[in-house]
Formats: sequence, C-alpha cells, structure tokens
Amino acid sequence: MTLRAGGTQVHAIVWDVDDTLFDYTSADRAGMSAHLAAEGLLHGYGTVEQALAHWRAVTDQQWARFSAGEVSFEGQRRDRVRVFLGEELTDAEADAWFRRYVAHYETTWSLFPDVLPALDALATSHRHAVLSNSSLTVQDRKLRMLGVHDRFEAVLCAAELGVSKPEAGAFLAACEALELAPHQVAYVGDHPEIDGRGAAEAGLVSVWIDRSGAHTGDGAGTGPRRIASLAELPALLGADTRFGAPSTFR
Repeated sequence: MTLRAGGTQVHAIVWDVDDTLFDYTSADRAGMSAHLAAEGLLHGYGTVEQALAHWRAVTDQQWARFSAGEVSFEGQRRDRVRVFLGEELTDAEADAWFRRYVAHYETTWSLFPDVLPALDALATSHRHAVLSNSSLTVQDRKLRMLGVHDRFEAVLCAAELGVSKPEAGAFLAACEALELAPHQVAYVGDHPEIDGRGAAEAGLVSVWIDRSGAHTGDGAGTGPRRIASLAELPALLGADTRFGAPSTFR
C-alpha cells in the first residue's frame, strides 16, 4: 500500500543517516569525550562540554568547506583535527589522530529506538534507499555495523555524487537511482533546512523528523511535514499497519 494524496503515490523512502537513523550526536559526544580523555586534552578546557562545543564548531566549519567544494572529504577530516588542536600536522599525523577518535566513536554507535519498528512496518509497502552528506566508505560501514545495510537497495553519498544536500541535484540523484519521479519519493531527515526544505524544493515528499521538539509548526503545506518520532511515519505514508487502515496527507 502506498500513499495517495492528490493523485500522488509514494513508492519509495530515501533516508538520511546521521541523527535520523543513527544517533550521531550522542555517539560523537561520548566518543570524543573518551578520545580527549585518552589523549590528555581535556585539561585545556573548563569542562568537557566546552571541549565538545569547540569540536562541533570546527566540524561544522570544515563541513561547510567540503559542501562548498573547497576541500575533499578526507581533507575536511584532516583540517578538523588541525584546527581543533591548533597544530600544523602532516596528513599522516592528522589521519592517525582521527583514527584514534573513530575507534572510541564506533564503540558508542546505536540506532534510535524507533528505527527498526518503522523499517519493519514499511518493509513491504515501500522501497528504501539512503542519501547522506558523507562518504560511501563511512556510511556503508556504519549501516553494516548497525545491522541495517540490507534494508536499502541503494546508498548514495555526497563525496561520491559530487553534490550535497540541500542542492536539488543530490535528491534528484537518489530518485534517478530508484528510477522514480521526485513526487513518488519521500525523503526523511533530521535537519529542517538541509533535509526538510531541500527535499521539498527538489520536488520530493519531505518528512522532517524533529525528535527534540524544539521547533514550532507542523511543516504542513508545500514544505516538509514534521514528525516527532518515526512511529508516525507508516500512518503518514499510508502503509498498512496492525493499527488499522492506511491514512493519507490532509
């Protein structure tokens, strides 16, 4: 069963990964806390939260450079380390530091609790794919370690596509991989602009997962439709569930 709203059927769902399926924020916080402690770097900050805030600001800064095409995926990782430490490191030194961080980070990986129930409920009603502003190497490994890689028939990432969200080309590439028109595809992501608005403007049915509830409005209209939990998604997309008949957008 697929959603029919104004003559439109949604046949596939394309998913964001970090902070949509995978609890990236919690994993990054725990992994970096352990890494900084192991590296003896916490003494330079008043609190762990200050150190993490610095890491997050540097990460956002360098990711913006990658998204703008100013640096490669590997380059933004190395520059995150250099800027964070305030040191002129060689590529090998920066790579080694980042690998040590990843070793801590990976031990904290987990899916959100609502992910597997939602994927199970939508397994037979919709096709599934992934579109992420990361690299295939990173996300392919992550999805395999989390045990959900086989749930998706395609995994697309910005590093290989050469275009990143919120650019329409990234979303349209996912639709092309599925051989579906944009209006036949729903996109589910956690960022209201990069995911929500970007997907809507590319012509996809946009669903914004806002677990924090920090934003107001339900995203109805031409923009993204806001949900607070993936438990809402099967009914929203019209999938058959044990709770009754499918529902549709209104």
